[in-house]
Amino acid sequence: MLEKSQQLLQRASQSMPGGVNSPVRAFTSVGGTPPFIERAEGVYLYDADGNRYIDYVLTWGPAIIGHAHPEVVEACQAAMARGSSFGAPTELEIELAETMIARVPGLDVVRMVNSGTEACMSAIRLARGATGRDKFIKFAGCYHGHSDSFLIAAGSGALTLGTPNSPGVTEGTARDTLVAQFNDLASVETLLDGFPDQVAAIILEPICGNTGCIPPDPGFLQGLRALCDKHGTVLIIDEVMTGFRVGYGGAAARFGVTADLYTFGKVVGGGFPLAAYGGREDLMRHIAPDGPVYQAGTLSGNPIAVTAGLKTLQLLTPEVYEQLEATSERLGTGMQAIIDKHGYPMTQTRAGAMFGVFFTDKPVHTHQDVLGCDLERFNAFFHGMLKRGVYLAPSQFEAGFLSTHHTDAIIDETLEHAEAVLATIFAE
Repeated sequence: MLEKSQQLLQRASQSMPGGVNSPVRAFTSVGGTPPFIERAEGVYLYDADGNRYIDYVLTWGPAIIGHAHPEVVEACQAAMARGSSFGAPTELEIELAETMIARVPGLDVVRMVNSGTEACMSAIRLARGATGRDKFIKFAGCYHGHSDSFLIAAGSGALTLGTPNSPGVTEGTARDTLVAQFNDLASVETLLDGFPDQVAAIILEPICGNTGCIPPDPGFLQGLRALCDKHGTVLIIDEVMTGFRVGYGGAAARFGVTADLYTFGKVVGGGFPLAAYGGREDLMRHIAPDGPVYQAGTLSGNPIAVTAGLKTLQLLTPEVYEQLEATSERLGTGMQAIIDKHGYPMTQTRAGAMFGVFFTDKPVHTHQDVLGCDLERFNAFFHGMLKRGVYLAPSQFEAGFLSTHHTDAIIDETLEHAEAVLATIFAE
């Protein structure tokens, strides 16, 4: 029962659009009432109606070491006692930057910001400023925040420019955004050839996490690296979701590719609003005050957020990533066994501590593949799992996440619930 949550949603809708501060929280795509969360600990969420859930959303990725980790809480409490914001440099910022640089290939210099949107927006501005070019390529299904340039959908035809898919985004902005297909190098090459010496950057999620969880096909990232080298284009790998989640050095290290620029968020903030962008030193020195490309932020490098991020990264040792990989394999193997046992028309994917479950019997390589999934069955699966106390992302187009608190017993419990819910869905 979600009686109190229903009351809170009605109340919230009077003062906030949809009653929420981010659209997906409203459960628009799956229907029903979102549980209003009162607290979280470890792997569990507790809502206003007294229900407990095994959490596979993990605040959309950041809670990789679980909610309210005692060491993070203690460190942040101590930092808070020293002051919540200074608007001045701190040694903590240096320590976090040095920690990130030591892990990620090709990350020479870092600038901290407050959100993934801000990081991606700044990286595009930097690429344009450094190259003197205006256009950039993104991929259908990859999300890089809600800056105007990124809210573009693909048009028809290989060389059709993007068109806005949100009111308020101008056609002029859209003209500089080109849209390719994820895992399709030919679509990228066509755009680069069609707009010679005009493309400042290619930006992508290395694992497409905002259309489920779609890993790159073998050679795809390396192919992008080669195309960028050939055309003098900046390769931006958006690791807001994957950075320090799918491996010690993020997706770049996992898949053996080096970007010119990176963006980070989620895990790097340890649950606080913190993000960053960085990369090659020659590019990053274009950023003010070293260079003419302007970007600033009052709360950038906030000491509480930096403390949480630094403590989180310190706890994420190579051994912890081995544990997370084993947990992911257990979940994936178990789910595949259920699918094979009953012959369900389903496909699953995983990459490190990320996973996706799709209601289609076809392989999933692109955003277009996900559009062909059975959304009604996914919605039924979501609500069935929620009633059993398993909190999944409320959309077929979102990835699931794992934490160090997802024990073997919790994974097995989740699989038991999944088998029961799927049996009901496919019996109808």
